[in-house]
Amino acid sequence: MLSLVRGDITKQNTDALVNAANASLMGGGGVDGAIHRAGGPRILEECRAIRARQGDLQTGQAVATSGGNLKARHVIHTVGPVWRGGASREDELLAEAYRNSLRAALAHGCATIAFPSISTGVYGFPIERAARIALNSVREFVTTHPGMREVRFVVFSERDEEVYRAIFQESEEETW
Repeated sequence: MLSLVRGDITKQNTDALVNAANASLMGGGGVDGAIHRAGGPRILEECRAIRARQGDLQTGQAVATSGGNLKARHVIHTVGPVWRGGASREDELLAEAYRNSLRAALAHGCATIAFPSISTGVYGFPIERAARIALNSVREFVTTHPGMREVRFVVFSERDEEVYRAIFQESEEETW
């Protein structure tokens, strides 16, 4: 089941939350900062250990930590692409960020996951384009990988909700 809600991703009661992280995994602004603040120091400690093992997280890749103080058991950290006009594999890398997040969630026994709108904040990815990529990537993944009961898209602004809702409705007409 795919769902859409407007609200605070840190308050979602899913098995996993996806963090739109930066490559350093050390927290930042936006969703990343909110998840680190709400989740507490344990998430940062686990991110430091991951970084010590493998260095920066590459764009499109995903790693998991515990949920710390969050309701979610796990946080899946992924790095979305910075928008550079569309000629630098941004679409492909964004799709990979969604797919790799789902792979990481399934590998950790998660059946429910909440996604933010990856790369559409300070990374500047156009929201309409990003929402289509998100929905198409998730739809394709869940039809070929059983085990995910719910994928929830959590948007913060009214405008983002309108964009996602319109694309959800278009997709329903195409039959999921």
